[in-house]
Amino acid sequence: MQGFSATMAKALPEAALEQTWVQTTAAAGDFEKLEDVRLDSSPPFTIAEVTCAFSKQSLVTRVVFDGNLRVSGLFFKPAWSRPDYADSSRFSERSVTVGTKALPLPGTLTLPRTRAKAKVPAVVLVHGSGPNDADESAGPNKPFRDLAWGLAAKGIAVLRYPKRTYHHRGKLSDADLRTVKEETLDDAVTALDALSRQAEVDPKRLFVLGHSMGAGLGPRLATMEPRVHGLVLLAGATRKQWHLVVEQRKYLASLRPGARMDEAIRQAEEVAKRLDAPTLRPDERIDGAPGEYWLDLRKDDPPATAATLSIPLLVLQGERDYQVTMTDFAGWKRALEGKRNVTLKSYPALNHLFLPGVGQSSPDEYDQPGHIPAEVIDDIARWLLSH
Repeated sequence: MQGFSATMAKALPEAALEQTWVQTTAAAGDFEKLEDVRLDSSPPFTIAEVTCAFSKQSLVTRVVFDGNLRVSGLFFKPAWSRPDYADSSRFSERSVTVGTKALPLPGTLTLPRTRAKAKVPAVVLVHGSGPNDADESAGPNKPFRDLAWGLAAKGIAVLRYPKRTYHHRGKLSDADLRTVKEETLDDAVTALDALSRQAEVDPKRLFVLGHSMGAGLGPRLATMEPRVHGLVLLAGATRKQWHLVVEQRKYLASLRPGARMDEAIRQAEEVAKRLDAPTLRPDERIDGAPGEYWLDLRKDDPPATAATLSIPLLVLQGERDYQVTMTDFAGWKRALEGKRNVTLKSYPALNHLFLPGVGQSSPDEYDQPGHIPAEVIDDIARWLLSH
C-alpha cells in the first residue's frame, strides 16, 4: 500500500486495514473529530499520537513513521477522558512558560473561574523519576491532568509542565542533569516564579504537590524556596531509590517468575551495592547517570528534612502501591510523629498512580484507563483551602 513500509504493507494489507477500521468504529462509534496531535521523535522513527473523538469514546491513534516517513506501525488505544469531578465550566487554561532561558518548558496553568476578584491558592505539580510529560501520562492515564482539572474545579490554580528530560530529551548535556537540582528542582522553582506573577494567584499561598520522586524531593525544595507555603506528598519514598528498585523487581518476579526476572534482580542488586559503596566516584557512570548524581541523592533524607519544616504537610499513600510501599508511609509517620500541621492518610484500593484496583497491583494496571478518585481530589482540595 502506498505510504506503508514493505513490512507494514505485508502485515496489514488493505482488506485487513479496512476490517480494523470497521471493528474500531463498531466499538467506539462513528468518527467525529480530531482532538489533539502530538509528535515524538525516537530516531530513526517519528511517532504521531492523534486523539480522535468517536461517538462512544475517544481513542488515540498511534502512527509510527520510519526514516523515509513511511508508516511502519499503527495502533489504536483508549484515550484519556474527563473525570466527572472535572467540571470544565468551572476553570480555564492558558500557557505559561517555565524553565530556564536555555531550556524553556511549555507549562499549562489551570485557573478556577471565580465570581469575586479574590486571589486563589495555587499548586505546582512535580513529577516522579524519569522523563514525564506535563500530565505524567502512563498508558491512557493522566494523573496530573486529573489533579489539575479536579483541583481547579474546586477553586485552586494548578501549574503543570513537562520535565526537561522529556521535553528536551536528546539535547541535554551532563551539566543540565548533574543532580536532581538541575533535573527537577530548578524548574520547579521557575514554576513557583511563574505562579507568583499571575494576577489571579495569592503569592502567599503557593503549594507544591510532588508525586513519587517528586514527593521525596518536596522537603528539599521547601528548604531551597521560602515561598513554598505547604507540601502535598503523594507516594513519597523514605528509602533510597536503588533499594526500592531491588524490592520492586523481587515483587514483579513473584508475579512472573523466570530467568529474566532473576537476572533483573541480580543487576539491580549490583547497582545498589555500587551506589552504597563508600568508594563511589563522581565521575563514574552508574545506571545511566554520573556518580555525582547518585552521591547527591545519597545525602538526601526526605523524612528527616520534612521534620525540620514548619510549613503544613499532607502525606498520602496508596496501600496497593508496589513501587513505594506502606513501609515508606510508616517512615513518614515515624519522622513526623507529634508535629503540628501534618496530616497523613492512606487509601486501601489505590496503586502508585493513585488509581483504584483490586488484588495485587501490577504494571498491567497502568494500561487500563482510570482516574484519581474524587475522594483523593476532595481530600487534597479541602486541605489546600484550609491552609
